[in-house]
Amino acid sequence: MRTTTSRQVEPAAVETKDRPGLTRRQVHAVAGCYFVASFAALGLPPYLTEILPELGDGAARWAGLLYIVPTIFGALGAPLWGRLADRFGRKRLLLRAQLGLAAAFLLAGWADSLGTFVAALVLQGILGGTFAASNGYLGAALEGNALSRALTLMQGSARAALVFAPIVVGSLTPWLSPHRQYALLAVLPLTAAVMLAALPEPPRAPAAAAKQAEAVAETDAMQSPETAAGTAAEPAGRAPVASLRALYALEFAFVFSTVISFPYLISLIKERIPGTGPMVSGVLFALPHMCYLVAAMAVHAVFRTRPRLGIGIGFGCIALGLAGHGLVDSLTGFIAVRLVLGAGLTLGLVCLSVLAADCAKGRAPGGLFGSIEFFSKAGAVAAGVAAAVGNDWFGPAAPVLTGTAIALVTVLATAAPVLLSRLPRTRRSPRCLR
Repeated sequence: MRTTTSRQVEPAAVETKDRPGLTRRQVHAVAGCYFVASFAALGLPPYLTEILPELGDGAARWAGLLYIVPTIFGALGAPLWGRLADRFGRKRLLLRAQLGLAAAFLLAGWADSLGTFVAALVLQGILGGTFAASNGYLGAALEGNALSRALTLMQGSARAALVFAPIVVGSLTPWLSPHRQYALLAVLPLTAAVMLAALPEPPRAPAAAAKQAEAVAETDAMQSPETAAGTAAEPAGRAPVASLRALYALEFAFVFSTVISFPYLISLIKERIPGTGPMVSGVLFALPHMCYLVAAMAVHAVFRTRPRLGIGIGFGCIALGLAGHGLVDSLTGFIAVRLVLGAGLTLGLVCLSVLAADCAKGRAPGGLFGSIEFFSKAGAVAAGVAAAVGNDWFGPAAPVLTGTAIALVTVLATAAPVLLSRLPRTRRSPRCLR
């Protein structure tokens, strides 16, 4: 039975027209535009504790809440923008996302009160959504292995921005406050919009495909747990037919279990290794994302035909790495557990991209990737809230232990259908005649 929530996040129409394809240079251009446009969105939030005192919040009490405000409103807007992209054109909506991000950054950079700054962050969430818009654009022009490689490259752009943006912002701070850097960095999404204007427009879905879309959505909504389990147990060598509900659940669990360690990692490092400088802490924070940048394409080549196996191993590495965060008390130990977490992060992101590319077959990419973004951001918001509550009650080790528990549950849920399918079926032996 469908619920209101499921209607909001189900993909809409189906692509039946032949995909025109994109050259490698054009795919790299889309990924590069996302990289430059996301600099302010990913590089400036860590400096909210320095920005808010300029706006009247001397103790920066609102930093934790404002950190997730763009994520909340981005999650609410992503499915709508995806559906509009399927209806009015993916390139138009991608340009809209870049221009909306630029407008929000300009408002944030020139805000002279806390209320105006909060409004700018809300607009950033509502008008942004460049990641989902970029993926929807790629999904309309590519499919199969080409699409999963492009999505893997897009995640690489996100990881690179997450690593380098805070460093660049910190380097500019002596000359320009992080608050005013919002206005300066608004130039980046504007530049990205100019670059994207030269790219081709993928075709819109024909109106005749609407009935087929309803059939696909109905199948996803009504799929029973037994059917989902059977899907999960397909042979590793075959391209899996991924359930949308399974993909959404995996996306939520993955983002939750990885993001929950972000907010209080620096505090945990300082507690376990007193005297650790900010540079060392920053490198430790960035290590998992660096692992992705180094190994993502190699992992894609190995697991593109067996993504469920890669996801199971990935969540296992995430659970092991997060559990290690609660035990280690040396720099060497932290490097080791961060690398294990990086292995899990890389496997999870790559294999989720493969599953998403599989789900994109026969579905409108705007609605699909808008829905994926909804569950991804929902996982991030839930992780932020859980991290804050756990830290307040039990200290900075609590978030990583919570993430460990969620990752372990996901490993069991992923592995159980496969293990059950391989159990020998017992037959009742005939009774002996007396």
